[in-house]
Amino acid sequence: MPKYVIERELPGAGQLTADTLQAISQKSCGVLKGLGPQIQWVQSYVTDNKIYCIYIAPNAEIVLEHAKQGGFPANSVAEVRTIIDPTTAE
Repeated sequence: MPKYVIERELPGAGQLTADTLQAISQKSCGVLKGLGPQIQWVQSYVTDNKIYCIYIAPNAEIVLEHAKQGGFPANSVAEVRTIIDPTTAE
């Protein structure tokens, strides 16, 4: 199943409280439950003004539908083609 990186522009994301992040996560999980098991949220990285999310899904359209239903920005959705890490250099 393809993996996607979603870039969400959210000014002030790095200043969000734990309660706000929990509420966002709960909203996301609720939408995912409604969309079914074919889409899975792996994890997200919160920076100062953006959130980068990793999802496993059959296509980008369902990732965009998740964003639409959840009211989340999805400024960029890119399919991961391969993964590299320090062991790739060996």
